[in-house]
Amino acid sequence: MPQDPTPPDIPEWDPAVASEEIELLEDLDTREWVLIRYVGQPIGEFLPLPLGGLEIGRSPENGLCLPEPEVSRRHARLQISADLEAIELRDRGSTNGLFVNGKRIHADPGPFRLKAEDVLRVGGHAFKVKHMDALERRYHQDMVSRTMLDPLTGVGNRASVLHQLQTQVDLARRHQRPLSVILADLDWFKQVNDTHGHRAGDMALEAFGALLRRRLRGSDPVGRLGGDEFLIVLPETSAMLAIVAADGLRRALSEHPLELEDGLKLSLACSLGVAELRPEDGDGGALLARADAALYAAKAGGRDRAFPAP
Repeated sequence: MPQDPTPPDIPEWDPAVASEEIELLEDLDTREWVLIRYVGQPIGEFLPLPLGGLEIGRSPENGLCLPEPEVSRRHARLQISADLEAIELRDRGSTNGLFVNGKRIHADPGPFRLKAEDVLRVGGHAFKVKHMDALERRYHQDMVSRTMLDPLTGVGNRASVLHQLQTQVDLARRHQRPLSVILADLDWFKQVNDTHGHRAGDMALEAFGALLRRRLRGSDPVGRLGGDEFLIVLPETSAMLAIVAADGLRRALSEHPLELEDGLKLSLACSLGVAELRPEDGDGGALLARADAALYAAKAGGRDRAFPAP
């Protein structure tokens, strides 16, 4: 049987990528302490431990904010040990304590030494302690990005943010805590694509995704539902505070025009609908539907505004 003379397609050699791969191989001796979220959202989250230590708690000023009632405002602190061989864990006066490998431990005054592969539980969240080299870090981050993130905007994809919405609804119901959502989309987005091309549309989506990542708390799940529509989940947040947050996002977007590749500056605007969880909301879908109705009202009211659900 004759062989096909057509050679296989081979990607062009990219010196920038090759240089990056060489750097990874050279850094194999450099290891970094990290936490990987195994229970809680966003699952698979990769958290490098800073040399200055990491505070954990419900309060937003903590480096790792876990906004749920089972977590104390100042729950725990993690610090890389002086010999770099372990992680030191201290209890900061938490009410519900700390658990390592399924057992409650005493870390007050501490410290309790965590080693690689230990599992730390704080409230309804569990993190595995890892001591990773550069290749392990790169592999893990790539896998998380492929399965959980929207590749264009860098926020969560549809499946991940909807899962996080339902998780937060269940937590808010269980502990009778406030929960709000913001549904946002870009105004006149089709006109951007039609007038300036799809690359300009992609740049607008990228810019909005970057804005959301920059301005929201690390504990606020956010994702792209599709097209130019984004969902923001705000645990421990009333409708009044969510409206303030939504209006802040709207103003920040309008105050920073997008510079296109040809140098043209394009003003962007967005409309936002806000809804707070109510007892009659059967699930996350019902809450989302009320936010969608509020978004429709914002569009009908002239766009470039944030409306609360009735």
